[in-house]
Amino acid sequence: METTLSRLMRSRRLVRDYETLPAMHEAMVLWSMTMLMSSRPAGRRPGAFSRPSSRAE
Repeated sequence: METTLSRLMRSRRLVRDYETLPAMHEAMVLWSMTMLMSSRPAGRRPGAFSRPSSRAE
């Protein structure tokens, strides 16, 4: 939970109170979380395609 909150506080729009309506602030929080979650690297799936490593011999 602390890691999530610290990642949210990196968003400049959430640090200051720019919005006058609570619904606008809620939308900014949801937008920031969406951006955070979409930028997280997905784990490798078993059986996923990977390039064969080229070994210089």
